[in-house]
Amino acid sequence: MTDRNVRRFSSPDDVIEVGRVRSEIVDLGSIAMARNVHQPGFRWSIDVAPSVGTEWCETRHVGYVIRGQMRVATSDGIEYDLRSGDVFDMSPGHDSWVVGDEVVETVEWIGARSWIASQHALLERVLASILFTDIVDSTATARQMGDRAWGDLIEAHDQLMMDTISRYRGRLVKLTGDGVLAVFDGAARAIRCAHSLGEAAAGLGLSIRAAVHTGEIDLAGDEIHGVAIHEAARVLELATGDEVLVSDVTRDLVRDTGLAFEDRGEHDLRGAGRRMHVLAVHRDPSA
Repeated sequence: MTDRNVRRFSSPDDVIEVGRVRSEIVDLGSIAMARNVHQPGFRWSIDVAPSVGTEWCETRHVGYVIRGQMRVATSDGIEYDLRSGDVFDMSPGHDSWVVGDEVVETVEWIGARSWIASQHALLERVLASILFTDIVDSTATARQMGDRAWGDLIEAHDQLMMDTISRYRGRLVKLTGDGVLAVFDGAARAIRCAHSLGEAAAGLGLSIRAAVHTGEIDLAGDEIHGVAIHEAARVLELATGDEVLVSDVTRDLVRDTGLAFEDRGEHDLRGAGRRMHVLAVHRDPSA
């Protein structure tokens, strides 16, 4: 064994600190290992979720508990405890928190780097207008059309969405299966793009809904993270077919652009922990 294959957590290659958890990571060629220290009071959905932008941790973790006790809750309603001496394989779709007043220390060899962006990437924080869309009644439509015809339609839909987003100088983050996630450096262009996406989808015989919310996000290579993304997704859930909803933050940024809005009231955003004023954009975006 050569020197390069022997490492110590006291001299890590990377350190990530988010809320009440510290992760010291060492790289051993094809594998990364992490020592994670969770302080009392730590909970993933409180300390980490705002930086990641998802409701559940979507990373698989495999490791060993050195000390302390942690409870895990899965998205399908199962709860279990991890204690000192346990070896664990934690599937994606979970929340976790420290039980009691003792620090929880673990070592992981799967999931060491993928649970959050590196500390350096988290420093690249920007203000962006976030656009979500999805196809209305996509499941029923797919069942009615059949797999092959639906696949062809989705392929045409995705290409139109990508072309339209590019035309409005947006950045496509990902295709979601029946919609898109994109970001813009201008709120008005994001809204006008949303309308154009609706028109493009209508040309294919599809009805889509859209939402635009503006907030700070963290850039991590091709990925984005942040609670604003989670909030934008929740605004989308409030939209009906052929409707573009925006947050009051976004509306305030485009007051002098000629866009018109209809009040949709205040709503509790599921999982976001706060209320948000929501507005529908007039169907004619230049009205």
